[in-house]
Amino acid sequence: MRMKGDPKSELKKPPPADRTFEQIKNHYEVERAIATRLKQSGREERKVIYETMYDELFQKVPDHPRLRQRESKELTVSANRAKWSFIKKFIDKSTVFAEFAPGDCQFAVEVCKHAKFVYGIDISDQKGQITDAPNNFKLIIYNGYDLEWEESSVDVVFSDWLIEHLHPQDTMNHFQLVRQILKKNGLYLFRTPHKFSGPHDISEYFSDEPEGFHLKEWTYTELADLLEALDYSSWHGYYRVKGKWIKMPFWYLTFFEKTLKFFPTQYRKFTSKYFLQGISMVAVK
Repeated sequence: MRMKGDPKSELKKPPPADRTFEQIKNHYEVERAIATRLKQSGREERKVIYETMYDELFQKVPDHPRLRQRESKELTVSANRAKWSFIKKFIDKSTVFAEFAPGDCQFAVEVCKHAKFVYGIDISDQKGQITDAPNNFKLIIYNGYDLEWEESSVDVVFSDWLIEHLHPQDTMNHFQLVRQILKKNGLYLFRTPHKFSGPHDISEYFSDEPEGFHLKEWTYTELADLLEALDYSSWHGYYRVKGKWIKMPFWYLTFFEKTLKFFPTQYRKFTSKYFLQGISMVAVK
């Protein structure tokens, strides 16, 4: 039981063991302030914000988990292993691969060992300690909208926890951009948290809705509608069971969404962790 006057009583869940309440609160307030600017901005203003938002975040939140992961080889290896388990069946030595929002680029550099060529595409250079990238890797910085690229030149595009960070008005542009650079029958592999079990950003400690850098959390149904509108030829959902990724009938995923959306928020949030997990999809051009 929380004692009256205990500041932690305002949290919806206990803070992680390696962060204090004050650190969590600061992180939340910084992200929410930047996210509010993004939500209230027009497209041209967002271009400017996108360029500096992570520099601002990391400067004001020096204990940010992403910075800690960069400093921990074990955490980096674990994160890269999880990503590789999802994409490895789609990659071989002939693959031209592109990762949107590669962050510190550690994973993209690992993929270089298995692919023909690897591109990292990001709104800012966060590669940090990587100074000797392999010859088959290139980092491309863009403004979040305009990408000078040869059309139909990439076999596989990947993003991990990216689209929830996009302004809802920019999401369609992102998927159009991916489709543009993909070869015919090329694949877009992406993972994103599911709306029903969220929020999944720092807001989870304070709110029932995302208020930080997750500007919109999605459902399978919403993403299928978006992909159909952009003329992707097909798409599939994947579910992880005992470390293996299983291709799921899409009706199964949307069935549970249609059922759970009528449940009370807390019950839906708890149940969806078991029946929906996060969203893992493969879209085909």
